Amino acid sequence: MSIPENLADILARLSAARKAAILPAPAIHLIAISKTVDESGIRAALAAGQRGFGENRVQEAQAKFPALKTEFPDLELHLVGLLQSNKVKEAMSLFDVIVSLDRIKLADALAAERDKGATCPRLFIQVNTGEEEQKAGVLPANLEALLAHARSLKLPVEGLMCIPPAGDDAAPHFAFLLQRARDLGLSQLSMGMSGDFELAIKFGATHVRVGSAIFG
Repeated sequence: MSIPENLADILARLSAARKAAILPAPAIHLIAISKTVDESGIRAALAAGQRGFGENRVQEAQAKFPALKTEFPDLELHLVGLLQSNKVKEAMSLFDVIVSLDRIKLADALAAERDKGATCPRLFIQVNTGEEEQKAGVLPANLEALLAHARSLKLPVEGLMCIPPAGDDAAPHFAFLLQRARDLGLSQLSMGMSGDFELAIKFGATHVRVGSAIFG
């Protein structure tokens, strides 16, 4: 199937999952994960009407998206991968949303750059729900303290993000993230990927991150 056909299929499945959800999100945003995808693939998605994209690395996004964002002013770019503190300035100049805030040092770096005049992207806190040593994300026990610190800096934290451990049943992770978002007064949830986005929607996902099912 072509990229436009894949997108149409994903959007149809997204709509069906939202209708079946007990408490569906008011709106669900499809973020096409375009890491390793070349410009022609991204343009095929743009031509089919897709406007939300996600990249893992600042440097790769810098090579592909500045001109595309000028050409398509409604394109929204999400940073979904780990953000090093020394890449904050570059990330803030390119991305509209950063979903991988996971530590106080990074919150401080974002606030410092904003205080120099940069516009701070919208932010999600990444939660390491499986408490995996090799994975980024704040541990659940430290989530509240990180959010409180970010709020004290007046950073625009809107929601939470998670990537459940490979091989785990994702449902408990999604349910946990939904409950924590409610407890903390956050309205946005970035969760669910190509293999489990329909399940994530049942648990209130507002943003789903789909790559291989769109681009192959």
